[in-house]
Amino acid sequence: MAGEDQDSGRRRSGALESEILGVLQKADGPLTPRDVLLRLSGLSYSTVVTILTRLHTKGILARYREGRAFRYAPLTDSASLAAERMSAALDTESDHASVLRRFVDKLEPGDEELLRSFLRED
Repeated sequence: MAGEDQDSGRRRSGALESEILGVLQKADGPLTPRDVLLRLSGLSYSTVVTILTRLHTKGILARYREGRAFRYAPLTDSASLAAERMSAALDTESDHASVLRRFVDKLEPGDEELLRSFLRED
């Protein structure tokens, strides 16, 4: 399955959020947790509700009440979610220069040049 850790079969950190966000982005409108569950495999209803609630709390999803249930819709895309994770990871360290250096050192050559082009735009 995409986004799984090769050794354990478990999803990488953030992969489940990305998968659920992807389901919502492909939908024609807001989905209930049950709608999301039906589009993914190997998850429990409570896991889907937990992730949807977490994404809503982060401001990534809008939530609409419909009777006793909620429907969710994306307010952002997967790239914005990844950028938010990167920013949050950087904020956990006091030595930003070292973190950024190590990040750049791990970039593929094409990605490094792309980053350089973004920095030149300013």
